[in-house]
Amino acid sequence: MHARRPEAADSGKLEGVTRPIALAILSTLLIAAAQPAGTKADGAKFQVKLAQIGRNGAQPRKANAPPRTTQVSDAEVNAYLKYFAGSKVPVGIADPMLHGTGNGRVTGQATVDLDAVRTQKKRAWTDPLGYLTGKLPVTAAGTLTTQNGVGHFVLESAQISGVSVPKSLLQELLTYYSTTPDNPAGINMDEPFQLPEAIQEIRIGQGVATIVQ
Repeated sequence: MHARRPEAADSGKLEGVTRPIALAILSTLLIAAAQPAGTKADGAKFQVKLAQIGRNGAQPRKANAPPRTTQVSDAEVNAYLKYFAGSKVPVGIADPMLHGTGNGRVTGQATVDLDAVRTQKKRAWTDPLGYLTGKLPVTAAGTLTTQNGVGHFVLESAQISGVSVPKSLLQELLTYYSTTPDNPAGINMDEPFQLPEAIQEIRIGQGVATIVQ
């Protein structure tokens, strides 16, 4: 049986906005090692900005009005994950952080319970997950492109405890930890996804991301 992400009473729109900001921050494991987590105040700033993004999405922009932009920093997002995400983080994933390196590129790390995934099926001797046990750091890097309200992520590399692993292994982890009652198939990292809250574009720079609505 797949682990289900606990339902949070305050998930709603804010959780929907968080997902595209880092292509399912918690599920895709695009998280950066050695990046500052920020302070609790930074996390509170991110909450305020998420609320503003939600309000912008609920009030469509007039045809001739300029785009509305909201800039968020790595420190704010990481502090939110540390201090405020709570039950939004799937059971089995710990200490998620992310980092924008510019030109749409994102890197990251999280500690992941591999036993929960490994025991879901019988493993062949050629399956890397057959040999990985316990809770280990998973790192990844890739590029997020967004245009006209649609996002697409391209994985560049993935590692577990510093050892390179194939994309198929990362996809299996993603599928397992992103499965919900509303999405029993989980997330496929190759599939384009619709941005919520009338977000048209997410520009990822060095340590910052700009949400355009």
